Amino acid sequence: MDIILIKLILAHLIGDFFLQPTSWVKDKERKKLKSGKLYLHVVVHVVLIFVVFLSFNVWKVALSIGVIHLIIDAFKSLLQTKKNARILFFADQVLHFSSIILVWHLFYKGYLDISYLNNVKTWFFIVGGLFLTMPTSIIMKVIIAKWLPENDDESPKSLQNAGKYIGILERVLIFVFILTNHFEAVGFLLAAKSIFRFGDLKEAHDLKLTEYVLIGTLLSFGIAIVVSLMITNLIL
Repeated sequence: MDIILIKLILAHLIGDFFLQPTSWVKDKERKKLKSGKLYLHVVVHVVLIFVVFLSFNVWKVALSIGVIHLIIDAFKSLLQTKKNARILFFADQVLHFSSIILVWHLFYKGYLDISYLNNVKTWFFIVGGLFLTMPTSIIMKVIIAKWLPENDDESPKSLQNAGKYIGILERVLIFVFILTNHFEAVGFLLAAKSIFRFGDLKEAHDLKLTEYVLIGTLLSFGIAIVVSLMITNLIL
């Protein structure tokens, strides 16, 4: 990747995540376009570009990114509500990174090499990774539905759908570990999950729940390992 693009991304990351206090974010959410913190935040981004390049010759680049950043953040502040805040956060970051790439392309004739998308190995990675997310969750739910404990209702102390997302994360991690040839990390992951689960199962004093959790865990790990090994063999 081009060093110029890396510097532009670095400036954005520092400006948006390190030099933007929570108080600024709340002020922008409350006052919208009347917030002075909104404009101060943009100035920080512009200054950071000068800093990372150690030159004022990039003023056109800095100004372009600053103006686009202001427009994106302004629209975000006007559209944001409690319900769409999470979605707008990710949309905001996608637009910022896209604008950085656009400015980089316009001023430095840069281009991203996406030839890897024509590689069959890339598509094996994508298919394998996606399969281990929601499709596997649904498959597991169908398989172990008949063993679902009667008292397995959502607990007030449990996060909504936490189990599903924990399963997805563990399978994706197994996928990455095996593809990078770190099988020992899979064992560490299983041991860590067992330790965290042990206390809850011990306090529950429910044999059926313990067996249900054990089946789910082994099934999740088993599918992830089999799929990962299949992908590994296919790309060799």
